[in-house]
Amino acid sequence: MGSTEDLDYPQIIVQYSNGFLISKVMFTACELGVFDLLLDSGKPLSSDAIAAHLGASTMGMERLLDACVGLKLLAVEMTQEGALYRNTEISNIYLTKSSTKSQYHIMMYYSNTVYLCWQYLSDAVREGRNQYERAFGISSKDSFGAMYRSDEEMLKFMAGQNSVWSICGRDVLAAFDLSPFTQIYDLGGGGGALAQECVSLYPNSTVTIYDLPKVVRVAKEQFVSPEERQITFHEGDFFNDSIPEAELYILSKILHDWDDDKCKQLLAKVYKACKPGGGVLLVESLLNEDKSGPVETQLYSLNMLVQTEGKERTAAEYSKLLEAAGFGVIQVKRTGKLYDAVLGRKL
Repeated sequence: MGSTEDLDYPQIIVQYSNGFLISKVMFTACELGVFDLLLDSGKPLSSDAIAAHLGASTMGMERLLDACVGLKLLAVEMTQEGALYRNTEISNIYLTKSSTKSQYHIMMYYSNTVYLCWQYLSDAVREGRNQYERAFGISSKDSFGAMYRSDEEMLKFMAGQNSVWSICGRDVLAAFDLSPFTQIYDLGGGGGALAQECVSLYPNSTVTIYDLPKVVRVAKEQFVSPEERQITFHEGDFFNDSIPEAELYILSKILHDWDDDKCKQLLAKVYKACKPGGGVLLVESLLNEDKSGPVETQLYSLNMLVQTEGKERTAAEYSKLLEAAGFGVIQVKRTGKLYDAVLGRKL
């Protein structure tokens, strides 16, 4: 490791300060449809042509495009007619709406919802609670009531979560061999992307998505085809309603929304419903045991502060919650990607 003299501290601070600007450049290019237009055109376009197609000013669009080139989201070719812009491979795969791995929806959720809450991060740190009341004028006591404050907002959130599982779902589901479990409940399964990955990876399984009635309605209407015979739905509130018996329960990005007491309450219900020999799969972004990183998980934990009642945890902390509920033979697999897997068994 180099000495402190090797570090350019002013440059590091500038880079960190520019993080907000960088993300907004990407979000804005997505929102305006820059990457979709360039994909559909099949050829590089000038800033004038892009601005005209998207109803933007030429001056503003040229600056946005050049910033995207600097971020390697676009490539530019200088010709006699001027600069021509095209997508990079990364943009075609992750930033266009039509791609199966598109992250467009989660970016729009971050841009239009998460960022509004993060404006009040200092208040969240002082008060230790989410900031929906300041950001949207909605009570902070019911974080999911605030997240699902309209059908439009709920659809945006569900589509965003689906886009995450389109690139991370298989990693966490393949972390352990889940083929012995054929009857699976996905608690808080939302738009069903993880359930779809599960039945694709384990074709002998059936997955029931357990979620709030209004979430189930949108999932059926927008995300899960009736022809998907291996996926069914159960309407309910898993904190207040009964949880049916199953061999495996998946809790993907669920426990990080809640404090330890609520987590213990939910896991105790899951343990009681779980068949002997069955288990529970937790899908979460794990902190290092000394909480020194990963930085993405540390940032997610701050996001839990501004948006929910929960936090990100270490593998040991999740194991302790599982043990308190009665689960044993706890295994942890770090995927090397955004989300990791923890499997607890009911002996």
